[in-house]
Amino acid sequence: MKITREEVRRVAALAHLELDSALEERLRSNLDQILGYVGKLDEIDTAAVEPALGVTEERETYREDLELPGLPADEALANAPESGGGHFKVPRVIPG
Repeated sequence: MKITREEVRRVAALAHLELDSALEERLRSNLDQILGYVGKLDEIDTAAVEPALGVTEERETYREDLELPGLPADEALANAPESGGGHFKVPRVIPG
């Protein structure tokens, strides 16, 4: 697959990058080479390969869901810059 300079410019614009013509050409060449290597994967016969669900055959194990005591409010608020009424005080972010 050949990459054009226009495609490189389009990708650069999407990424908000300003490229000079020398860098555009270098990136076009590099991307063209990368896609050439990826294209070689299409040549591999994978008909006899079973699809893999993950890197290993391990399955997820779940632990029993246990209710544990939480941190007391006074301890949770101990290092807060500001607190009051059992709550963290934070700067207002919604105009009002």
